[in-house]
Amino acid sequence: MSRDYAIYDVFTDQKLAGNPLAVVFDGDGLSDDAMQAIAAEFNLSETVFVQPADHPVHTAKLRIFTPARELPFAGHPTVGAAIALAERAHDLSDGGQADLVSVLEENVGAVRCAVRLRAGEAGFSEFTLPRNSVQHVFPLDRQEIADALSLQSSQIGFENHVPTVWSAGVPFLLVPVHDLAAASVAEFEPGLWERIAPLCEGHLVSAYLYCRGGVHHGAHFHARMFSSDMGISEDPATGSAVAAFSGAIHLFDGLPDGHHALLIEQGVEMGRPSHIHLHLDVEGDKINKARIGGRAVRLARGSLEI
Repeated sequence: MSRDYAIYDVFTDQKLAGNPLAVVFDGDGLSDDAMQAIAAEFNLSETVFVQPADHPVHTAKLRIFTPARELPFAGHPTVGAAIALAERAHDLSDGGQADLVSVLEENVGAVRCAVRLRAGEAGFSEFTLPRNSVQHVFPLDRQEIADALSLQSSQIGFENHVPTVWSAGVPFLLVPVHDLAAASVAEFEPGLWERIAPLCEGHLVSAYLYCRGGVHHGAHFHARMFSSDMGISEDPATGSAVAAFSGAIHLFDGLPDGHHALLIEQGVEMGRPSHIHLHLDVEGDKINKARIGGRAVRLARGSLEI
């Protein structure tokens, strides 16, 4: 059977930047083992399989796989798949535009996405987090974390930010580092990380480093993500980590009530700069709504003979 697929670069408007994503449009009928094997064959940070939605008014069901395992939720597959499905349904080759809303079923729940298409431009999508970020408290040793990231303990933390574990569907150990220089020299040691990182929600937490500022003049935070549990040595852009990070930002920065628009850059050290938009609506000292958005551009398309 021939199954159409496309490769999109996500959280960027430039090809060969951002985070590459494989979108398999005809995912119905594939077994879990087959989807995992196909994801390993693509060997991208994530491959998303599009299946018919369970609910008749929803757009599609998504199954998201890294090279090592399935995820209940992920940001760049959500953004990339929403744009890919919209572009597949709306031909703008002769000009024009399209603005639409889709609901994608993921293992974490239904995810509402707004999509904006403009002829000649990379598509843009923004989705509302299906689950707010929640903190999980574990004993964390600053020196052990530093060793696993090839840093000095003095390079861990800035201002009142300290390492914490958060999850909005996928758990991460969020590691604040002193500055861009510290972020740029960090080297992930999987063996050390697997010995010191806690288990959370059934999985070893992944490492998400961050500091203030960025190479891009508009960036509020600079980030890197490493995950031996997902089979990813380093990820150019991680929407699920930004979803988790939203809770830490609110906790440590004490965001006042109102709307907060933040830009997080990632992938710079990999030569694949990515830009993730995070919007937080704070009300009554709590995050009332959080949204993540970004652009995606198609790089390739083809078919699987499976």
